[in-house]
Amino acid sequence: MLFVPGTLDPAWGQAARAPKQASAPACDRAEFRLIVDVGHTAESPGATSSRGFMEYDFNLRLAKEIEQKLLEAGFAKTMLLVTEGKGLKGLFKRVLVANRTEADLFLSIHHDSVPSYFMEKWEYEGQELKFSDRFKGHSIFISNNNSDVKASLAFGSLLGKQLKARGLQYTPHYTEAFMKNRRRQLVDADAGVYRYDQLIVLRATRMPAVLLEAGSIINRDEELLLGKPEHRALITAAVSDAVEAYCAARRPLNPHLIARSQRSNPTKSIFRPAAAAQPAKPGAKQ
Repeated sequence: MLFVPGTLDPAWGQAARAPKQASAPACDRAEFRLIVDVGHTAESPGATSSRGFMEYDFNLRLAKEIEQKLLEAGFAKTMLLVTEGKGLKGLFKRVLVANRTEADLFLSIHHDSVPSYFMEKWEYEGQELKFSDRFKGHSIFISNNNSDVKASLAFGSLLGKQLKARGLQYTPHYTEAFMKNRRRQLVDADAGVYRYDQLIVLRATRMPAVLLEAGSIINRDEELLLGKPEHRALITAAVSDAVEAYCAARRPLNPHLIARSQRSNPTKSIFRPAAAAQPAKPGAKQ
């Protein structure tokens, strides 16, 4: 497998400053390859919601709606990634599949919970279940160990700004000391992007990668909100607009062009910047 890390385009700075550009460079939607990863598996379904439903089901529903929104927007090569297996086996399987696709971007869909020491008990439909209404909101994660961390952060910031533009707020609690070993560094305080280096799907994928926790399903009110189609439509629209802005700033790589370029000049990067972009000056912020 041949992998050529992309070079960031100067358009990143402008793209990240506004939720949506009126005159952005053209995005070749038909050629852009995006993986929408369904977090967890049926065998390892993740967190349990305040009403006893599994995270995997929330992830699958939202990921399918994101896939459909992107296909309708013209991103014909969008791929929904659903994997099987328990624990690490399932994680490594999804990374292997993702890396074989030579995709331009990897987006993993999840729904959040809280550490056990925040949990309280309540009864729902005759069952004793656990909940925590202490935190709510989405969060976005990237890994500094990803092969293209700058591009990962760029897309994460675009996504966070699109969610914010639709009135959705991220949760800031990951910065607090009471999160203990789950405490994270906030790398974009405006967009709600956190650094989580150890996540396998972020550090082992050979493409820019972002994980979205769409909201807290252990929060009783937010679980109901995440069940509403109109709320999920805000999330899917935010993802679609963020992908378009990202695509316009960083056009997709053609595997055949990569191979041809590498044969003629093994040290040359063949990243194709947007048509209106100019090379970045040394030391310029990208």
